[in-house]
Amino acid sequence: MKNTENKHLTSFQDHLDAQYGLRGTPGREKFEEGFEAFRLGVMLQELRKEKGLTQEQLAVRCGTTKNYISRIENNASDIRLSTIMRIFKEGFGRQLRLNVDAI
Repeated sequence: MKNTENKHLTSFQDHLDAQYGLRGTPGREKFEEGFEAFRLGVMLQELRKEKGLTQEQLAVRCGTTKNYISRIENNASDIRLSTIMRIFKEGFGRQLRLNVDAI
């Protein structure tokens, strides 16, 4: 089947621009921050499950609480960077690295 013109398709980037504004605008920056928090929670949950750990077991390894692990996995805000770094280091033997991108 030959692909014909896709006049009605919108790229994901165009969708984000239309829905949240261009990069650098307040609405878009709020979306991007929320998305990064979501990604971090998903990474944490995937690693925890990959290691066969419950939230409680991971919390004990890292010196935090099951509730705190749950909050991170469920996209909570106001999570301390030092605690996140400790969870990845002590809980998984991994180092968390951050990137700073230009807007």
